[in-house]
Amino acid sequence: MFTQRIKSIKTYLCICLLGCIIASCKKLDQVPQSTATGSAVFGSVNGLELYANSFYNILPNADTIPVFRADAMADFSARTSFPDFLRPGVFDARQSSGWNWTDLRSFNYFIQNCTNPAIPLVQRQHYIGLARFFRAWFYFDKVKRFGDVPWINKPMSINDPALFNGRDSRTLVIDSVIADLDYACQHITTNDNTRSLITKYVAYAFKSRVCLFEGTFRKYHDEYKLQGSANALLAQAVDAAQKVMTEGGFSLNTAGGPDKAYRQLFTTQAPVVSEVILASVIDPALGIFSDANWYWTSATYGDRVSLTRTFVNTYLNIDGTPFTSKAGYQTMPFAQEVKGRDMRLQQTIRMGNYKRINGGTPEAAPPVFSYTYTGYQPMKWTLDDVSLDGGKKNTNSIPLIRYAEILLNYAEAKAELATLTDGDWNQTVGAIRRRAGITGNTSSKPMTIDPYLQTNYFPAISDPAILEIRRERGIELAFEGFRFYDLVRWKRGPLMDQVWNGFYVPALDVPMDLNEDGVLDVCFYKVMPANPIKGVTYVNVAETLSGGTPNPQRLANNTFGELTWLTTVPKKWDDKFYLYPIPETDRLLNPKLGQNPGW
Repeated sequence: MFTQRIKSIKTYLCICLLGCIIASCKKLDQVPQSTATGSAVFGSVNGLELYANSFYNILPNADTIPVFRADAMADFSARTSFPDFLRPGVFDARQSSGWNWTDLRSFNYFIQNCTNPAIPLVQRQHYIGLARFFRAWFYFDKVKRFGDVPWINKPMSINDPALFNGRDSRTLVIDSVIADLDYACQHITTNDNTRSLITKYVAYAFKSRVCLFEGTFRKYHDEYKLQGSANALLAQAVDAAQKVMTEGGFSLNTAGGPDKAYRQLFTTQAPVVSEVILASVIDPALGIFSDANWYWTSATYGDRVSLTRTFVNTYLNIDGTPFTSKAGYQTMPFAQEVKGRDMRLQQTIRMGNYKRINGGTPEAAPPVFSYTYTGYQPMKWTLDDVSLDGGKKNTNSIPLIRYAEILLNYAEAKAELATLTDGDWNQTVGAIRRRAGITGNTSSKPMTIDPYLQTNYFPAISDPAILEIRRERGIELAFEGFRFYDLVRWKRGPLMDQVWNGFYVPALDVPMDLNEDGVLDVCFYKVMPANPIKGVTYVNVAETLSGGTPNPQRLANNTFGELTWLTTVPKKWDDKFYLYPIPETDRLLNPKLGQNPGW
């Protein structure tokens, strides 16, 4: 088992190399230690495998910012507080982080030293391919975060003058990332049914992600004047995704039907191998758990992330028509608005007849206002047993790359190239929507624009297919860590300024039954009633709280309307937010690094 082998990596490397191989500078501008030759590692296939297994530590996992938390900073995520990064005057280069280069030295050292002719060339190339894949993963994260970064493809010696070089252009770095991925695609030979190891199809899938990101970034960020190279990158995204689609043997999971198949991907202990291409595997036998339930249910732990109503409105009706084409949708209460919708909605938030298990007994589980601020409480990543809600107890594995993303990458890249056909649509977005139970408009690409989607999200887009693919991407990949950087590449950062709105409340002091089970769940008030109903959660929406401080929870029309949250917090998108600032301490040590615009 892969996870068991991982347990032995650190011990083995420390014995063989006395910590020299993976010991490195924390920051690029610190002086690295000299390294040993590592003959014990580079002289055998077993040594190469053990070293290469250490590379997996850079992937998201249950301990290092797991994927299920990564959309806490997104336009559709209302949470306890607005992210400091996006608040004017709150975040600057002194708080910035991420300029860490430890892992890069490990990859470069391996690539430079994996040369022993006693090991067959094909095997050496396989392990070099793994190192280059992880170097590409490492650098893609750096480019997304900082833009221009130094491209380093060798382990630096103590007196290497390149140690204090400035940054290289994003074009050079992205070209180098793609070259690394191309090498990985051609030379990795791993076969894996656990979905925990890097295979050539993982490399192709990741390449489609990288090329789509950079192609659309260059197309829409005209300030970089790189539009001329956008289409070539989009074409590479198409080719890489098509390789996965035609040769990888993957398919959309449909087990359990349209009301269960989607959420199943995020709640099973073993990854769903038909669709999941790469996962962070949870293994209770090795003491590996996540805290997904704790994060998504606690009133005090985590960010209390909930969807906004503006985004929930983008979920289609089950017949494929826009929900916002219904008369009176603006004033439809929660229990009614969630009916007859894309079945991913009921597998993403608590609604309808959703139940949880308490002491072995199923019980109704409507949205809980000790957690949610909007009423749209996520449950996509949580297990249904309430005993798992406190602490690190989750046993569900975490998909990192799955087939649905590859279909969306393919469709979006082709739409941006104006080469998307009805057949392409049917195979990609159409198939994803059919999996979600949608019955109409799935076999051919759309020809009309949804005015709600265009007005509220993408006013500059006039291509119906691009609009619908963006809708689909937001819904299908919600809470999987894509949204903020999708907005970055589309140059739609201003969406982060949207009001955090919740479901519609018809009147004060009228308890609401959110799941129509005959039990009243929540009541919104300005003056607490003298005789509150047992079991009902009472939420204060008065102008001020006790002591006169402004109340962050209000109704849009004072005594009725959509819930709103934190409307008094100043937030204003600034285009400098498309990149993080270079941390100030690193710039002081190496002034050649410069600084990103606006910071």
